[in-house]
Amino acid sequence: MLVGVDRDEMRAGDRDRQAVAEKLKIALDEGRLDLGEYDERLQRTYSAKTYGDLQGLVTDLPGTIPLQHSQVQPVGSGSPVVEPAEGQGGMPNWLLPYAGVVTVSIVIWAIVSISSGELLYFWPIWMFIPLIFGVIGQMTGRRDR
Repeated sequence: MLVGVDRDEMRAGDRDRQAVAEKLKIALDEGRLDLGEYDERLQRTYSAKTYGDLQGLVTDLPGTIPLQHSQVQPVGSGSPVVEPAEGQGGMPNWLLPYAGVVTVSIVIWAIVSISSGELLYFWPIWMFIPLIFGVIGQMTGRRDR
């Protein structure tokens, strides 16, 4: 360990330069940097020799504050996963609202058919396809989203 050497004067490695380049790319993708400024900072990144040279390239970008100085607390990975609840009698909670949508579609079809004076194509039948797949998935125990 070097005694008396400031961190900003220590030599940076390829991995350090690559980390700064990734932060710059994210800032470009988010629209925080224009292409010219990104290119200029990227050139300075790969020509940087010390940590001090790298530090100035990302200090004005959000998300580059060291974790120990950040005011935002990271989310713990130990949060429990909540499974979707089931309603009465083991019926899934999504079934009743979707059945309402199907019912409204059938009522609209009926009103249009009656007002036209003839029996029109029963287009609400297509609404039953997701309903059938959902019920089959529920019965087979699949919980995928």
